[in-house]
Amino acid sequence: MQNKIYKFDTKVQYLKYKVLREVARQAWNGTLLENLMDIPKIIVPGKEPTMRCCVYKERAILGERVKIAMGGDKSNPNVIEVIETACDECPMGGYEVTNACRGCLAHRCEDACKRGAISFDHNQKAHIDKSKCVECGMCAKVCPYTAIMNFKRPCVNACKVKAISMNEDKAAKIDNNKCISCGACVYQCPFGAITDKSFIINVIDMLQKSENNSKYKVYALIAPAIGSQFSYAKLGQVIKGIKELGFYTVVEAALGADMVAFAESKELAENGDYLTSSCCPAFVDYINKNFPDIVPHVSHNLSPMATIAKYIKSTDPDCKIVFMGPCTAKKMEFQKESVRPYVDSVITFEELQALFDSRDIDIRTLGEEVLDNASYYGRIFARCGGLADAVQEGLKEQGLDFKVKAVSCDGIEECRTALLKKNKGVLDANFIEGMACVGGCIGGAGCLTHGEKNKAEVDKYGREAYEKTITEAISLVGKL
Repeated sequence: MQNKIYKFDTKVQYLKYKVLREVARQAWNGTLLENLMDIPKIIVPGKEPTMRCCVYKERAILGERVKIAMGGDKSNPNVIEVIETACDECPMGGYEVTNACRGCLAHRCEDACKRGAISFDHNQKAHIDKSKCVECGMCAKVCPYTAIMNFKRPCVNACKVKAISMNEDKAAKIDNNKCISCGACVYQCPFGAITDKSFIINVIDMLQKSENNSKYKVYALIAPAIGSQFSYAKLGQVIKGIKELGFYTVVEAALGADMVAFAESKELAENGDYLTSSCCPAFVDYINKNFPDIVPHVSHNLSPMATIAKYIKSTDPDCKIVFMGPCTAKKMEFQKESVRPYVDSVITFEELQALFDSRDIDIRTLGEEVLDNASYYGRIFARCGGLADAVQEGLKEQGLDFKVKAVSCDGIEECRTALLKKNKGVLDANFIEGMACVGGCIGGAGCLTHGEKNKAEVDKYGREAYEKTITEAISLVGKL
């Protein structure tokens, strides 16, 4: 039974969390390799009902989940992986004739099909020959009863960059040349057959080797989306809990957002043409893979995560920095040559919760610590439109006379539309804010919870910032 305290959106998330929690617990205790084979039995005891045909298959799949929680397939550069043994419950999908078919006389579906894939039974009900069908959808368009429906697998439907297909065993297959690691498929898969690799063991190893921050300091860099998460406790308790795990201190990535807003607004004013944002790694990856002509227009600034991490490393070169946020694509970003010197690992909010519980830390019982590094504008980077607002504010505070015509793209489909229009010269905008996840970072696959209320929570979190302007926040950078 799911522990309702954590308010995970789905039982799939909860199962993933339980695996992460147990792997982390064993790693803390130094017994991970010793007890590796027993972890599935711990998570799913023999008498507990499972989602599969039997407890043995469930445990076999859990074994694969454990491997991914330990870092996954090292030969696969993508952080998004498919557990093929878990990917066996979804129909292949495609166009199907439903019970709404009335066996009409018109047979428009037959006339529309150029492949001869439509036939009729003795009741004149239509049927589709899958060996002939090319999924063009013409039959569905002309059916007066809308009796022909296109049924897609959840992962295929979730992936807006068309990176998912099916292999010969009918399991999902990810094309790494198209995938932007946004994690939309991870969140939408009803069986958890697609998931993101975890670096939770690396983080535990860093903390243990730091010897309570005496050998080197371990900084936690928290994403501004934190304002919408861990709703069962107070934010100050979350910060206290992170320090209880062994982190030296907690710094807001939103302070890096303030720094980026200042730099990006200046770059925009000096550019003379147009810019796209560089904050969302999935959006930047999407441009690199699909719009090479726009690549020169991507802002040359590092993301907020990398920007503030670079500053911290300049003041404390031996430290380790772990980013905590809602984003699976950040797990790809920190491995890039341009970012790797500054960020040592990335975990999601799901994994942070698993870390708390692996150490039996109930953050509700803790005191509070203040988190105050960033401005209102840095904090609202977490939701769509926040970056554009911050760039506008950055221009104002720097006294730059430049009129911003911003387009804020909410989700990768809106990003695609804006980029296509800009490529064709029909988009009247000089700044494109791209957010791969719907809603922005608050819609990231690594969130504990997803929902419309998260935007209001982020705005509230922004208003609580002591520093109301970007200038005020940046002036405090040297005091970190």
